[in-house]
Parts: sequence; C-alpha cells; structure tokens
Amino acid sequence: MRRFVAGCVIAALAVAGLAAAEPQQRQPVPRPFPQPGNQSPGASEPARERPATPTPARASVASAQNVPTEATLGFPIYPNAQFLTSYEAGRSQRYYLFGTNSSFEEMVRYYAVILDERGDRVFDGPATHMFEVGRFREDEMAFPPGVTVKDYTWNGSEGYLNPTGAEPARFRTVIQIVPAPPGQTRR
Repeated sequence: MRRFVAGCVIAALAVAGLAAAEPQQRQPVPRPFPQPGNQSPGASEPARERPATPTPARASVASAQNVPTEATLGFPIYPNAQFLTSYEAGRSQRYYLFGTNSSFEEMVRYYAVILDERGDRVFDGPATHMFEVGRFREDEMAFPPGVTVKDYTWNGSEGYLNPTGAEPARFRTVIQIVPAPPGQTRR
C-alpha cells in the first residue's frame, strides 16, 4: 500500500512539474453572465432561449425587431449603447445586454448620476460595478432589479465580441439591465 501511495505522490509531482514547465497561456476573454444554458438561481429549468446570430447583412434588421426600450425596461439605456441579446433569468425576469465602446468609468459615472445611486464595485478585475435599484423580493424575483456595468478591456482583452456580427466587432463595455418582473415597480 505504501508503494502505491508513494507512486501516486510521485505521479502528482511529475504532473505539477510538467504544468510548471508549460509556457504561460493567454487568459480567456471574460464573458458576461448569464451564459445561454446556465441554470439561474431560483429557476426550475435551465434557460432555453438562445438568440440566433444573424448574418452581418441582416444584423440591423434582426436586432431592430426586438430591441427593448427604456419604457419597457424601466431603466435608462446609454444613448450610444447597442442592444446585443437577452436571456431568461427565471421568475418572469430577463437580462438585457447592451454593448458600448464608451469606457467603463464613463458608464459607471453615467449610471451613478442618472440612477441617483452610488452602486458597488463588486470586482476589480475585470472591473464590474452593480447598481441595485429596487427591493429584492426573494419569493417573486430571481435577481434584484438593477444595472451592472462590466469592463471587457481588462487584462489586455480586445473587448466583448459582438454576437450580431455587425459593426463594431467588439465592445469595450457591456451593460446588463435586469428589470423588475412584470407588474412590479423599481422602488
């Protein structure tokens, strides 16, 4: 038995030594949350909707048909932000993602002023700032209503890849809006 344990320890050390000798790999490009197919807290089934990626020639037509407005979201949308997609969040809520090439800092300042909230920096790398605007009701909501701003140029990344295939090809900053469920208000 001791010989077996010693063999396992030697094998583990050999693997660790090989891993240390490997050249350093580039870090993966950060992705927004949630991902299509991920299980949302409070949801009974995984999200099933996965938006089709339109061809570049049809991108503006396809995205223009389902673009949410400030009135439907109950939140302001930064003026040059482009609607990217939306995902089921559970409990009758959806996430709405918008991309912009304005800086992360500019987006945080904009939403701090427009929402009259300081918000919270929840991660430094990649920089992520959340504005929870509204009361979270655990029995009625999957997530608190609010706006999350995330920096996609962190650690040398070129930005978030535009899923529509249209221009711009990448976005420096992604804005995630989670409105209150239908029939609920923000405050």
